[in-house]
Amino acid sequence: MPSTTTEQIPVRVFGGPTALFEYGGLRFLTDPTFDAPREYHVPGGRLTKTAPSSAAPAGLGRIDVVLLSHDEHPDNLDDSGRTLLADVPLTLTTPGGGRRLGPGARGLADWESIELDRPGGGTITVTGVPAVHGPGTREEVEPITGQVVGFVLTGTGLPTVYVSGDNASLDLVKEIAERFGPVDTAILFAGAPRFDVLFDGALIVLDSAQAADAATILGARRVVPVHYDSWAHFTEGRDELVAAFTDAGLLDRLDLGARG
Repeated sequence: MPSTTTEQIPVRVFGGPTALFEYGGLRFLTDPTFDAPREYHVPGGRLTKTAPSSAAPAGLGRIDVVLLSHDEHPDNLDDSGRTLLADVPLTLTTPGGGRRLGPGARGLADWESIELDRPGGGTITVTGVPAVHGPGTREEVEPITGQVVGFVLTGTGLPTVYVSGDNASLDLVKEIAERFGPVDTAILFAGAPRFDVLFDGALIVLDSAQAADAATILGARRVVPVHYDSWAHFTEGRDELVAAFTDAGLLDRLDLGARG
């Protein structure tokens, strides 16, 4: 459904995939990663965090909902993030993550929705939307990189917000746009991460040019990119995002968010 208001949704970004935004009186946090820089050993190699988050969990204030694209990779949910989940009333994530994370977590299948009560009355609808963490079909990708979910938030009198999660498929973005576009704010995971040992080095999340393409597909009034800094496996950063949105004539839609 189209946005019904031009209300600005404040978004704070902290590095990596982690952002905080207020929507309909509730406070949402994406993929919490607050560990200090370090190396993580993962199957087939390692992930290196290169920069600290610009805030600590203790300084965030109340968190009502965590929107967790997936729980299986430390660059989306690290040790500090897992500790934080214990203090958050609700974590929305993949069906598998909902089972693994236990009480307080709920998995959303494709196009499955949950209604959340707003503090002042009314509800927010959060819909789980499809995402794939690599090239190819989900059947080909998920055995290697696992399930991923994105989210669309809607509500009466509220703008539409899309959180992509670690998605690499513009075809899925088109499906989401057909159901929910145009969107007001798209929080797009970018960074062009690649690994030589995965999919012959193909992208496993959008690159900068694809993020600009996604903005066009979604009819997004504003794009807040995340997941493009603070980790060694991200191959594109702020400069590439600015260049790609400039080339696409969309620089006025790019919002790098308030830091910290």
